[in-house]
Amino acid sequence: MYKKAISTGIDLAYAYLDSNPEKHMIKLLNLVDKLDRKKSIESQRKVFRDIIKDKDNNWYRFILGMWNDIDSGIRKAFFHNIIFNSTLLAKSKHDKYREQYNCNIPWAILMDPTSACNLNCIGCWAAQYGSKLSMNFNTLDRIIRQGKELGVYFYAYSGGEPLIRKKDIIKLCEKHRDCMFTAFTNGTLIDEEFADEMLRVKNFIPGISIEGFEEETDSRRGEGTYKAVIRAMEILKRKKLAFGVSCCYTRKNAEIIGSEEFIDDIISKGAKFAWFFTYIPVGADAVPELMVTAEQREFMYRQIRKFRKTKPLFTMDFWNDGEYVEGCIAGGRRYMHINAGGDIEPCAFIHYSDSNIYEKTLLEALQSPLFMQYHNQQPFNSNHLRPCPLLDNPECLVKVVEAAGAKSTDLIEPEDVHELRSKCVDTAKEWAQSAERIWSESHPCEGCAACPFCKGKK
Repeated sequence: MYKKAISTGIDLAYAYLDSNPEKHMIKLLNLVDKLDRKKSIESQRKVFRDIIKDKDNNWYRFILGMWNDIDSGIRKAFFHNIIFNSTLLAKSKHDKYREQYNCNIPWAILMDPTSACNLNCIGCWAAQYGSKLSMNFNTLDRIIRQGKELGVYFYAYSGGEPLIRKKDIIKLCEKHRDCMFTAFTNGTLIDEEFADEMLRVKNFIPGISIEGFEEETDSRRGEGTYKAVIRAMEILKRKKLAFGVSCCYTRKNAEIIGSEEFIDDIISKGAKFAWFFTYIPVGADAVPELMVTAEQREFMYRQIRKFRKTKPLFTMDFWNDGEYVEGCIAGGRRYMHINAGGDIEPCAFIHYSDSNIYEKTLLEALQSPLFMQYHNQQPFNSNHLRPCPLLDNPECLVKVVEAAGAKSTDLIEPEDVHELRSKCVDTAKEWAQSAERIWSESHPCEGCAACPFCKGKK
């Protein structure tokens, strides 16, 4: 009854906001203040209040852009499924189950509908797999149903190329309208028909992979890929569909990905968010030479923080933003990954598992030795600019995998964890020096336990 009443209130609040967003934003925030009885999102509310007080703020422009550029039904679905279901509703469930089961409970689940891909990108493990594995509709649906029982309302697809299964993805959007869905997609399969389906279901927002401009994108993803991506963006923007980009920065393109020219370009094409990942040498065909230098990683660290203060674009850096989430978010702490064979992995980049969705429930996997190793060892470093147990602390991954007895899930050539570690050791040592310097500059209150950063100290 309480959930239904709150849901109705959220719908009414959204309608009120939608009628005049500039005038009604502050009044809506006052309502959210009242709903947040346990002060679960107090810090987020403060940030939002500061934003709407300054109409010249880039984030204020971002919010208004959501009204000017995006279909009203998509805005409403995002508002209800992310702000209410994934935040207000989920928080109490997550807290309850974390205490009850003494394990991590994720905010999001990433899963691969298929291992198949229509591209053959340099250094990507999916390029080796072909169309060997897939999870059928019923399996994907079962994962979502189990996830919702745990309070998970945000689902992301990867692969392979997830839009090879776009009909099933749309069906899942239809069946689970209380969830928000995204996909890390190469974008080449987005056409007018699929865009119309997105507009119909309202709760799917893609993140399109792009490596920079045409030269950078085509050199890694194949000739003609950039033009296909731009066509997809043009379709989505014209139909007022929300989308973002997913950018993998490497030694070859970091300066382009982190340039103001590139960021301005994707904003002009309609992107509302940007995921940033650095290259990880996973798999037999990995190319360690693509790993960024410490100088390039620091460049991205500083550029993304600069853009957050100046650009109307929501940005996330999967590694360099560890300081905002107290370290590694994998292992179910904030998210988990299920590959196309059903193997339940701590992270999309950690191809080791001791559980399979065909044999265990999500909750059983979260309580498995591998996930409990993550639960018990996180954070893997007291410096949250070194959050990753592979890229930043490779010895930690060896300990976790061996202690759990986890096995490699690589479909072609199982990768010994010591071999994987060896590809990251030198890079980790180089970044450690930069990370310690940056951390000491930005966190001079070392160990005071007065802020989330210091609370994570061991």
